[in-house]
Amino acid sequence: MKSLYQINELTLYASDVSASCVPCAFWSVIGPDVDSFTAARTAPSSRAGGKNMETAGKVIKCKAAVAWEPGKPLTIEEVEVAPPKAHEVRIKIFATGVCHTDAYTLSGSDPEGLFPVILGHEGAGTVESVGEGVTKFKPGDTVIPLYVPQCGECKFCKNPKTNLCQKIRVTQGQGLLPDKTSRFTCKGKQVFHFMGTSTFSEYTVVADISLAKVNESAPLDKVCLLGCGISTGYGAALNTAKVEPGSTCAVFGLGAVGLAVIMGCKVAGATRIIGVDINPAKFEKAKEFGATEFVNPKDHSKPIQEVLVEMTDGGVDYSFECIGNVQIMRAALEACHKGWGESVIIGVAGAGQEISTRPFQLVTGRVWRGTAFGGWKSVESVPKLVEDYMNKKLKVDEFVTHTLPFEQINEGFDLMHAGKSIRTVLTF
Repeated sequence: MKSLYQINELTLYASDVSASCVPCAFWSVIGPDVDSFTAARTAPSSRAGGKNMETAGKVIKCKAAVAWEPGKPLTIEEVEVAPPKAHEVRIKIFATGVCHTDAYTLSGSDPEGLFPVILGHEGAGTVESVGEGVTKFKPGDTVIPLYVPQCGECKFCKNPKTNLCQKIRVTQGQGLLPDKTSRFTCKGKQVFHFMGTSTFSEYTVVADISLAKVNESAPLDKVCLLGCGISTGYGAALNTAKVEPGSTCAVFGLGAVGLAVIMGCKVAGATRIIGVDINPAKFEKAKEFGATEFVNPKDHSKPIQEVLVEMTDGGVDYSFECIGNVQIMRAALEACHKGWGESVIIGVAGAGQEISTRPFQLVTGRVWRGTAFGGWKSVESVPKLVEDYMNKKLKVDEFVTHTLPFEQINEGFDLMHAGKSIRTVLTF
């Protein structure tokens, strides 16, 4: 049996599991309809489409990608989306990203996975109608659904140390809205919600605390990605680790989340940012985001943590695991410097898996942390991230490698599994 230290042959570096891309689990062809989509997103006033007056209070029939059972491709179906109830908002989705967390649940590995379900959690759109008691949103508002809500009232929201609002956590984990029911039906069957967002549907319904109003001029086929992966990695460096100027950092897994971590480390002033991946084709792209050097574990006979310790005179100041593999989580911790090194777990492992290391690693000063959605308090932070993007302070466009019409959603998953995409965006 292979030792936990001997991880050089693992293939999971090739694509990161987005934790909130996977922490979120914790809880190219342009299609024929893109011209109309582009017009909508470049002319914000047209996004509401005038349809909300016709559809408010009524069931909407629209297309969605339904996961009927684990391990099977999604199918495009006509679904019925019921009107929003009290403190709910119905949204018309214009664009949505394909994330590893969606694939994680579809695979059957997610302990909270329920079927049939409408997946998707990196979306952007406009408000179609609002339920009773909703005061912060109105039809036509440009919005991003949030899988980590922010009620502002629970003890978690009031504590500056966390972003993990618990107001609707139980029902969200059950695939339902706060009143313990679903707004989706298909072929006469109830369909579950996913992470409180379900953006793989032309229309979706979310709790009003799971929504951020953003700049109406923002391109929805780009800022949709701020609903998970980019925000998660970027925040892991800035909020969770609080990387300091002059630091040495190691990032395990150079997918979308890993690249966002690199971006955050660079903004924080890190001097050395070491990318770790078994796919050298990813190194050039990672350079664009700020990586200064790279290590391919396949090029070394030693465990990767030993390689990094030797490269950095005792270990890195900060390491980030962006994959969701428990052996690599151990390696990332043990690559940290004695006395002060910190390792942040971003990837979410499969159900029932556990992490391990020798206690002496922690006794001698290393710290193990985890993060969900990069530590951002969502409702207040996502609009600011959008503004940073609009002001060219935050890379987003660079993450989009493919744009496909929504009907080609399974191709988007194929590109991700093959390691050929960073992010694929689907447009309605």
